[in-house]
Amino acid sequence: MELWYTEKQTENVGITCKITQTLHTEKTEFQDLAVIDTLQFGRMLVLDGMVQTTIKDEFVYHEMISHVALNTHPNPANVMVIGGGDGGAIREIIKHPGVQKATLVEIDGKVIEASKKYLPEIACALDDPKVDVRVEDGIKHIAEHENHYDIILVDSTEPVGPAVGLFAADFYRSIYRALKEDGIMVAQTESPFFNADLISRVFKDISAIFPITRLYLASIPTYPSGLWSFTMGSKKYDPLAVKEEDIAQYPTKYYNAAVHKGAFALPNFVAELLK
Repeated sequence: MELWYTEKQTENVGITCKITQTLHTEKTEFQDLAVIDTLQFGRMLVLDGMVQTTIKDEFVYHEMISHVALNTHPNPANVMVIGGGDGGAIREIIKHPGVQKATLVEIDGKVIEASKKYLPEIACALDDPKVDVRVEDGIKHIAEHENHYDIILVDSTEPVGPAVGLFAADFYRSIYRALKEDGIMVAQTESPFFNADLISRVFKDISAIFPITRLYLASIPTYPSGLWSFTMGSKKYDPLAVKEEDIAQYPTKYYNAAVHKGAFALPNFVAELLK
């Protein structure tokens, strides 16, 4: 008998993967959590029926949410991730030679536990001495840490359930206050094909708060439509002004100096969303 997993990405579109086994399922305090093993993408973390990450393509998302900001800021010593309980963004952050501390604030500790057990390739840095893992509300944490971080990454799930507040203008204002005077934020902002209204709204909100706001793209096969966006708000540094020779060299599979520049070259239909 064949077993298949389907994520209904919109009312009319889904992605289906043939699976070999279900490794773990549980209902946490916040969401339904599952880890399944697929033939095409390897082990896959699923929250509330939505794919969060897979062994096969996770490097694209985690490198792009992390390294663009890390190589835009000249001294990213103190970096925070909101969400991201799988640990992938943390793994990438501590590759950067300037980082002294990386703080992960994840509201659902069960995601961290499952990732350590079933996705060790992704969660491998969560026990690093530079890393501080906190199981608590990221919105509350941000509000209590004014002028504290060089970079804040919002590695959230889709804007449903516990993540809804991570896409609000008030939250971005709170992030602004939690950043130092030259700080940078990056948020994952969904698919230009399926979430155009959200991208437009978030870009407008962040632009009203940060002097420099940029949207950039990456190709992630298991995310809805395969084309994904990230929105950066910066108090001082423009990612487009970064010189290629100043971009730190460390092992990556997707990100490099040319990708840093090219990710900001937007197709016309995406650029239209920002007007």
